[in-house]
Amino acid sequence: MTSSRTQSAVRGRIVTFRDNPFNVPPSEALLVEEDGLVIMEGGLITQVGPYTTLRDTLEKDTTVVSYGDALISAGFIDTHVHYPQLPVIASWGQQLLEWLDQYIFPAEAAFSDPVVARNTAQRFLGELLRAGTTTAAVYCTVHPQSVDAFFMEAERIGARMIAGKVLMDRNAPDTLRDSVQTGYDDSAALIGRWHDRGRLSYAVTPRFAITSTPEQLEAAGHLLRQHDGLFMQTHLSENLNEIETVARLFPERSSYLDVYDHAGLVGARSIFGHGVHIGEKEFCRCHESAAGLAHCPTSNLFLGSGLFKLFEALSPERPVRVGLGTDVGAGTSLSQLRTLGEAYKVAQLTGNSLHPAQAFWLATVGGARSLHLDNRIGTLAPGMEADLCVLDPHAFPLLDYRASRCESIEELLFTLMTLGDERCILATWVGGACVHTRENGSLYG
Repeated sequence: MTSSRTQSAVRGRIVTFRDNPFNVPPSEALLVEEDGLVIMEGGLITQVGPYTTLRDTLEKDTTVVSYGDALISAGFIDTHVHYPQLPVIASWGQQLLEWLDQYIFPAEAAFSDPVVARNTAQRFLGELLRAGTTTAAVYCTVHPQSVDAFFMEAERIGARMIAGKVLMDRNAPDTLRDSVQTGYDDSAALIGRWHDRGRLSYAVTPRFAITSTPEQLEAAGHLLRQHDGLFMQTHLSENLNEIETVARLFPERSSYLDVYDHAGLVGARSIFGHGVHIGEKEFCRCHESAAGLAHCPTSNLFLGSGLFKLFEALSPERPVRVGLGTDVGAGTSLSQLRTLGEAYKVAQLTGNSLHPAQAFWLATVGGARSLHLDNRIGTLAPGMEADLCVLDPHAFPLLDYRASRCESIEELLFTLMTLGDERCILATWVGGACVHTRENGSLYG
């Protein structure tokens, strides 16, 4: 699906941000237009503001889609997720390393079949749209065809997506291993086919330090230096047993993050999943390098990995770029609303209360900043890409009952992130086109 030059517009309660709610009083960071209009053309937002002010600027043949008192937000951004793990979401009973061996590696082996890859990519992207997510940083499998399948389906939607082939040359089943050379060559070919093609970007993707030799990590760093604008994604300090294993495999390195730093993998557009057990030194290095951390609360709780120190990461003295990740299949939902509800609970367990404005900022602007895409996505403003999600506060009886008693937009946002799920997504827009409605499902297939 490609964006036409035809003007489109949506009307409703606009909720976006004028500032960072971790730096200023959260309520002051919110920008709310109770009866607002978003005008879009050519895949971009051209105007945002009060309906009464902008309605006379509309072209005569423009149809305005009115959503009543539903909330119009920038599309959600998922900074860490595995599309091939969708078939084994909700798999019982293990922590990280055992869970990988029992469930994930067998599931990913099936992606040597391009039909499996394409069918799963279609289902995964449909679920993302149903959850109001319009951009994601996605792990594929070791198989190049898994990347081709994902990007082909994302291109059909016209979505801004980031993805890459997993690199694994040790400590994995034989059917899922590449080598330093084949991993490099396959990745280079995929970069040539897909990187910067429309709204698609490639991420060099070593799974994590346990499954890549030092030589493969060095080769990944070389790939990053060979091509402009690439992303890098991997896992960092998720689980204590994982950290101990990395220390045994890399005894010469001072920390888990230093393993990646030594290979040239720490920098702008590097996205590290989890970071549950990192300390001040690693936070400082992420800050100075402009690397991002993906906070994955449902996954960290599901696998018993630990509690991410969100407020330490975002300390005003040296703030780290943090986005929100669902991390399916260890994560238990692709819904950012559900994920925000768990992020609130994790914050409570670390002695902090996550304000709803801060939560929705993480799911939109924060995610965009962590990906260095906040000049394109994450807010509703002229010149930004026209990716939107529309949230229905009356989606089901209990939510409707509670929402009717909300006395502020902040209270309503908190109700949505505490009780809400995919049912709340009334519509999802990508590049100025409606690609999903709750009534009709995804429209791109």
